[in-house]
Amino acid sequence: MPHLSQTMAEAYKNIPKLDSQTLANSKYYRGGFESKMTRREASLILDVSPSANKTKVKQQFKKIMSVNHPDRGGSPYIAAKINEAKDLLEK
Repeated sequence: MPHLSQTMAEAYKNIPKLDSQTLANSKYYRGGFESKMTRREASLILDVSPSANKTKVKQQFKKIMSVNHPDRGGSPYIAAKINEAKDLLEK
């Protein structure tokens, strides 16, 4: 057992550390939803530009909704936000 404890301590020391710079360069949006959805937030949800045309919005909506649909194990809340984003960008 003492050998295992020493091996575990050494392994823990060798785990790479995540610093704030690494997290700042992440390509994923880190933050919750805003109280009222904006075009910026909707475009982040659907991964399109805020000025994207309806065709692009519809394509991205289908792609993202197919993965996040509640019938396929997705969250109903996330699905509602995806629908809200599509509706906002199609206006």
